[in-house]
Amino acid sequence: MRPLTRVPLTPLEPDDGWCDAPGDRNYNRKVKHPYPASAERMWREDHLYDVVIVLDHNERPRVQGGGSAVFIHCARPGFPPTAGCIAFRRADLLRLLTRLEAGTVVRIAPWMRPA
Repeated sequence: MRPLTRVPLTPLEPDDGWCDAPGDRNYNRKVKHPYPASAERMWREDHLYDVVIVLDHNERPRVQGGGSAVFIHCARPGFPPTAGCIAFRRADLLRLLTRLEAGTVVRIAPWMRPA
C-alpha cells in the first residue's frame, strides 16, 4: 500500500542497494545489485526498509568514510540499537510521513544520541 505523504516516493525494487564502501565512486548513494563493492540491500526479508526516509547525512559534500546509509526506517521488535539510523514503529513512521512535505527539515536532538 502506498503511504500517504506529500514528499516524492520511490518504490523499492528487489535489486536496490546503498553503497557503503569508502573509496567507491558511489559511496553513500543508491546502487543496483549485484554491485561490485559493499552495498547494503534495501529489499529485506525483515521488512525494516519497507518504509524508509533517506536523510541527507554526508550527502553534500559527500566525504569518503563520513557515514553512509543513514535513514529513518522501521524498528526491529524491542527497539534494539541501529547502526546509526533512526527507527520508528511502522505505524508511527507512516504517521510521520503524513506530516512531511518537500523541503521539511528533520533535526535529531543531541540528547537522542546513545550514551
